[in-house]
Amino acid sequence: MKEIKRDSAIINYQVTGTGDKTLLFVHGSYIDKTYWNEQVKYFSQDNKVVTLDLPGHGRSGKERENWTVQNFAEDIVTLTKELDLKNVILIGHSLGADINLIAATSHPGLFKEFIAIDYYKNAATALPKEFQPQIEAIKANLKKDFAGTNEQYARTALLTPKTSSEITERVIKDYRSAFEPMATATMPQIFDIYKVQKELLPKLKFKLHLINVDYIPTNEELLKKYVPAGYDILYMKGTYHFPMLENPAELNRLLQQVIDNLPVARSFKQDNIIMQQQFNY
Repeated sequence: MKEIKRDSAIINYQVTGTGDKTLLFVHGSYIDKTYWNEQVKYFSQDNKVVTLDLPGHGRSGKERENWTVQNFAEDIVTLTKELDLKNVILIGHSLGADINLIAATSHPGLFKEFIAIDYYKNAATALPKEFQPQIEAIKANLKKDFAGTNEQYARTALLTPKTSSEITERVIKDYRSAFEPMATATMPQIFDIYKVQKELLPKLKFKLHLINVDYIPTNEELLKKYVPAGYDILYMKGTYHFPMLENPAELNRLLQQVIDNLPVARSFKQDNIIMQQQFNY
């Protein structure tokens, strides 16, 4: 494990494998880079794979005073620059996709492609008004019973009764033990993140690639409205929000399918063919 420091907080990261492309995996709220372990094993055979714990998560530091989603995006930009990463394909799960969206639209020259995992199902759209009392209750209850409120949120919004007990226990443990100052500051931002999506999805310079679990449908009309650069979706069977845990082999297969068809991947493949032809000649 290696570290850099930004805005008072240590960022713990890992680089595995080598290759022409860099796959930069960004986790979602209250979890950590170990959720990507099976993707690291699989994709590092042919690519440089970078994972990190966002500040306030996993092994990264908790010294930061200003906990914002925007700050997390700056962490991604800083890591990319510090490591001099090339041909970066951003891969984000859940809030990690929004963090990548901010990074990609603020520094488009640093990144080549954008893949989101189980996200943007109701892109750039607020929750219906009937859910507002529940949202306000969650915000208030975080101050009274932080661990219990986080657990209830995970159980109702991210997990289902069909989710295996082993995975449910892992997710619940991570949500209950989340770093409280970070979590209480970012949760209200997460409920309003649709505003960020509404502003930035139209500014995305490259196609949006989605791999979504089918336990909740994806509203493609919203994607057509807010993603002018275009999008595509691959669906996978599943019971909840964490496909990297429930079915890592299938997620890897679909990710590989997306990556193989990206312009940057096709370019490298064509270059390799030309080099082989010249060498054989």
